This record gives sequence, C-alpha cells and structure tokens, in this order.
Amino acid sequence: MKFAGKAGLWLGATIALAALTFAGGQDEALSKGEKILNASCITCHDLRKVQTQALDAEGWTKIVNAMVEKGAKVQKGDIPMLVRFLEDNYGPLPEGPGKAIVLEKCTVCHDLSRVRQHLATPEEWADTLGAMENEGLMLNDEEFATVLKYLARNFRN
Repeated sequence: MKFAGKAGLWLGATIALAALTFAGGQDEALSKGEKILNASCITCHDLRKVQTQALDAEGWTKIVNAMVEKGAKVQKGDIPMLVRFLEDNYGPLPEGPGKAIVLEKCTVCHDLSRVRQHLATPEEWADTLGAMENEGLMLNDEEFATVLKYLARNFRN
C-alpha cells in the first residue's frame, strides 16, 4: 500500500516535471521568436507595423520571406519560429466591421493574442471597453458600438 502511494507520488511528480519542461520549451521558442523579431524586424520597422497586420502563418511567411529578400537578417531555420511567434501574438482576427478599429486602437496596449483569448458576454465586453476608456482608449459612440458588436460576435463566452 505504501509502495503504491510512493509510486503514485513519483508518477505525479514525473508528469508535472514533463509538463513544466514542455511548457518551458514553448516559452523558450516564443522568447526566441521575440528575440528574432526585435533583432531583425524592429531594427527597420516600429512594432506598430507588426501589431496591426493580423496575418495567419501563410501571410506572415510571405512577409518574412519578402523582408529576408530585402536584406532582413533572419536565418532560414529561424523563419518558422519567427512566423509562429508572429501568428501567436499578432495573428489573424475575424473579418467584419470593427476589426480595423480593434487593430488601430486596441493594439496600442494589447497584442492580438490577448484580444483573441478574452471570451466574454456582450455585457462583459461593454464593461471591458468602458474600463479601457477609463485607461485612455478613445472611442466615439459609433466606434464603441461597432467594436462592441465585433467583439461580442467573434469572442463570445
């Protein structure tokens, strides 16, 4: 009985360690992707150009390859890691009225992964937008309504 308890404890610790190792590997890759972005892209462009693209992996790959052809210093083997980082943090958003406003205004403070991961009811989105206005977000009444509909339709809890 004691052996089963120790074995169970050992198995649980092993699984937890494996999970931490795997997660650490992902963080390392994203960290490396961010380092590549900072060293290779941001030297010529400011981050706003990246933040407002909202491209999928195919779109980011085309952009990165075009920039490499123009002289960006990205090793060929690093391109997939950079593209994954770009897609995860500055990836696609659903089309529709409100997308342009989200790209223009929300990305001043938030990357797109934060927008995509925040699922809420329409009422919660209204509260979030109100809180963001208290933090400095400037939306007129029409923009507020458009963004609220966009977020509530596409990122609903």
